[in-house]
Amino acid sequence: MTVPTDERFGLVGVGYEGRDIGDFVADLVAMGVSRLVDVRLTPISRKRGFSKTALGQALDDAGIAYEHRRELGNPKDNRTGFTGSPETLTRARAVYAGLLARPEAVEALDALADASQRELVALLCFEADQRQCHRDLVLQAAHDRRPIVEAASKFRGH
Repeated sequence: MTVPTDERFGLVGVGYEGRDIGDFVADLVAMGVSRLVDVRLTPISRKRGFSKTALGQALDDAGIAYEHRRELGNPKDNRTGFTGSPETLTRARAVYAGLLARPEAVEALDALADASQRELVALLCFEADQRQCHRDLVLQAAHDRRPIVEAASKFRGH
């Protein structure tokens, strides 16, 4: 189910590919995001402003909580599968789905689902196209845990 962003709760996926930190944070604020959960395995980036410390500070300055969930990260050796052929994508998604069954991932998914009941939570990874990113599976798995809503998104790159 999709709700208008003025409801201010639910989950939405966001990618920072092709974005600068100022516009990225401004878009999150405009959407009403109150928490950003970073689902990158390693929260570092060559793109200025998107490494853990700088990103956390920019979000804090805007009144948005930052949380890194390493346990929801996609291993490096599985990432290229998300941008490959349909068959490769299917395999990569299956590998990642298996990782979501680990106890630490289950705990993180439960926390996401719970948070989405009371605030608008954005899940962050690099890729602009969510279909080519593991966060798509995180969103689905969190949704499957609780009867939550997915917030409507006007976020560029979503």
